[in-house]
Amino acid sequence: MQRDVNNALWKIYEDIRDPHLKELSETFDPLSGHYDDDGVSAKKLMQEYNDKRLLEQKHWFSLFNTRQRQEALMLYDVLEHSTDWETFSGNAAFFRARMNEGEFVYALYAAIIHSPLTKHVVLPPLYEVTPHLFTNSEVIQAAYKAKMTETRTRIESHFTGSKRNPEQRVAYFGEDIGMNTHHVTWHLEFPFWWDDAHENHHIDRKGESFFWVHHQLTVRFDAERLSNHLEHVDELHWDDMIHEGFDPQAMYKYGGYFPSRPDNVHFEDVDGVADVRDMLLFEDRIRDAIAHGYIRDHHGKIIDLRDDHGIDILGDVIESSLYSPNPEYYGSLHNTAHMMLGRQGDPHGKFALPPGVLEHFETATRDPAFFRLHKYMDNIFREHKDSLPPYTQQELEFEGINIDNFYVKGNLETYFEDFEYSLVNAVDDTENGNDVEITTYIPRLNHKEFSFVADVTNEKDHDVLATVRIFAWPHEDNNGVPFSFDDGRWNAIEMDKFWVMCEYIILLKTVHPGHNHLDRSSSDSSVTVPDVPSFEFIKDRTDEAIKHGHALHLEEFESSLGLPNRFLIPKGHKGGLDMDLVIAITDGEADAGAEGLHENTLFNHYGCADGTYPDKRPHGYPLDRHVEDSRMFEELHNFKHIQVKIFHQE
Repeated sequence: MQRDVNNALWKIYEDIRDPHLKELSETFDPLSGHYDDDGVSAKKLMQEYNDKRLLEQKHWFSLFNTRQRQEALMLYDVLEHSTDWETFSGNAAFFRARMNEGEFVYALYAAIIHSPLTKHVVLPPLYEVTPHLFTNSEVIQAAYKAKMTETRTRIESHFTGSKRNPEQRVAYFGEDIGMNTHHVTWHLEFPFWWDDAHENHHIDRKGESFFWVHHQLTVRFDAERLSNHLEHVDELHWDDMIHEGFDPQAMYKYGGYFPSRPDNVHFEDVDGVADVRDMLLFEDRIRDAIAHGYIRDHHGKIIDLRDDHGIDILGDVIESSLYSPNPEYYGSLHNTAHMMLGRQGDPHGKFALPPGVLEHFETATRDPAFFRLHKYMDNIFREHKDSLPPYTQQELEFEGINIDNFYVKGNLETYFEDFEYSLVNAVDDTENGNDVEITTYIPRLNHKEFSFVADVTNEKDHDVLATVRIFAWPHEDNNGVPFSFDDGRWNAIEMDKFWVMCEYIILLKTVHPGHNHLDRSSSDSSVTVPDVPSFEFIKDRTDEAIKHGHALHLEEFESSLGLPNRFLIPKGHKGGLDMDLVIAITDGEADAGAEGLHENTLFNHYGCADGTYPDKRPHGYPLDRHVEDSRMFEELHNFKHIQVKIFHQE
């Protein structure tokens, strides 16, 4: 199974090399497969193929292009409804040889993530499958030269821009390929096109997770800016200019260069997408709903927003996903905004330019405007969160549990290291051509190992289940003015929340009566994952396992949802970035949204495999709501607040 996936994605723009898959591509009939939808999806896609309505090969693909997305999802449906591996792999081989490469890659990745047949398959890193979306054009051109001369080459990559551009100081964050992988993977796991009517489960709290993951990217970006002596990012406004331009310095495999955007341009209407006044209208309607505390669905029914579930509804509305109760009225603020911003270089199609970087989840974070766009939406989410009543002391305390001590063991110190990845799939090839080793390397942020340590006393006369949550936020702004507790908690970065169940968000750990010593390594954080190994590594390990007849153990790489573990803490600086660090221990029995969380060791970052979310508390609890007086928190026995410094090794 893993080998078939490897071979299907290897040299995606060339003919299939693996003899078995190549034969399947020529002999398999999609209409003969076994499906749980009676072959409806296969018949539909085959009709489109036979009528020659599918996008040609050797053409760019964007998920935000309606027709191209529909075609990719037709293939996704075929793969998702396949009930055995012979049908799944046969369809993959057949359509790999006939469909647009970008549509195929998207459909295959989405199907592998969601199909029960491929539960343990490890997906090769996208930056080695489709390197053009992650690598600057000058490096790609150097790779072509190396290929033509059959010269083994190791090429140095640079971030876009120059030192004259202040945004260049934080390019290591937005242009990090691990960050790009995290962003696109999250949107594959929680796609806006997910339709419960055609899938096998409902994704629990999908809208709230959309809010939380982008909120975390935004506050992380602000922490990186403070680490580099820059102010917090400003939000975009539809009726104001886009102050920072961006030149992606990247090219499509087929279709030209990614469009650039000059400094200080005003938003223009985008033909076939939306007018600026439409965006202002949708924003007003959403803010009006927040002020009233409810929205109306497309039947006119009132849906209350002023409870823990309201953020979930609001996330669906703002994205907007198919879960949105009334997309006709509230629009699709997020998805449309990505297209509006991505096409400002050619808003009227005068030059027939391909989509901009904001129109691909793989490339969106490269543009600093991505974070300005999400700061704009994050501020809308904060309006809603601040409209909710603050937590009471009774809702926050965990009676009988006292945190006696809390500290960090080890140095909070970051550094840059070179990371190397392969460009062998970036260059054109033939079956008779010799592969030559072509790689590129680029600096990436990392940190030294450390641990969170807490001494906890349980004053109850029995064991209890505990939920441990750790957050951090910058202590002061770029002018040296300390943040209030209320502003700080909104800018809190989630450091760790974990269960013994699946190591995702929360630690549900048995706390024994008396003294308990908790020591949690930074490498075990549930909000991060190790970097995906190279495509070559996955291929070699797979071939070796098959050759020797033993199991393939790549379990730690099955999920790539979290940020890379090396991004757990912000960069800091030479003098030390002051950070507030807090730990909250809450009632695990009251928090648990699923059974046996303290016994289950399955790993997933944003929910269980069946789509349910295992924590009843809102994302960010207990810091997600407005805090009127920080003394209430500071006096809690199950809460501890300290200050630390993050140093950067120059």
